[in-house]
Amino acid sequence: MALTRPEPAVPAGGPPRADGRRPPHGPTPPRRGTLATTACMETLQIGHLHAVAAAAGCSLAQPFPDHGIDWHVSHTAPGHTTDDEVTIKVQLKATYQVPPRPPGATFPFTLDNEHLAKLARTPVAVHRILVVMLVPRARDDWVHAGPDRLAVRHCCYWANLAGHPVTGRHRTTVRIPTAHVFDDHALCEIMTRVGAGGRP
Repeated sequence: MALTRPEPAVPAGGPPRADGRRPPHGPTPPRRGTLATTACMETLQIGHLHAVAAAAGCSLAQPFPDHGIDWHVSHTAPGHTTDDEVTIKVQLKATYQVPPRPPGATFPFTLDNEHLAKLARTPVAVHRILVVMLVPRARDDWVHAGPDRLAVRHCCYWANLAGHPVTGRHRTTVRIPTAHVFDDHALCEIMTRVGAGGRP
């Protein structure tokens, strides 16, 4: 008796599209929780930070209570000259109002003056950076998992705002460099500069 090889399983809605986005789930979409979108965006970005820190060989600590800075990221390496372990402070923000692959050298992002003043303070004993994540508006487009990858959309960018002036009455718009993609290579380079006594 001849045996036939079973066809590989196809995800609901068909195979992945050429652009990498998840196909429709058929007539019944997944029943997502009722947590506010802004809270879900925060959770997504924390997951991204953990993935980047893990790939960079960094440890994470969350201040409690939070006093305007979300995370402390530490990196231990024999090449550091200031200490064998260096730490930076990271403030996380996320938005769906900026499209992916923003054109130009920078894109605008608005901060409350209180947050900007904390990030812009100089000199400091521990350097601070802002990490802004651009996410799709629809949660169905945030994460795609396959046999060979886990994709999280869209991208995180970082900025060192030390010395940035507060110009608005209540909020100030800053410029985030599009060349500053926040991944494990960027984090290692930031830590190397800080470990040599420099700025992020």
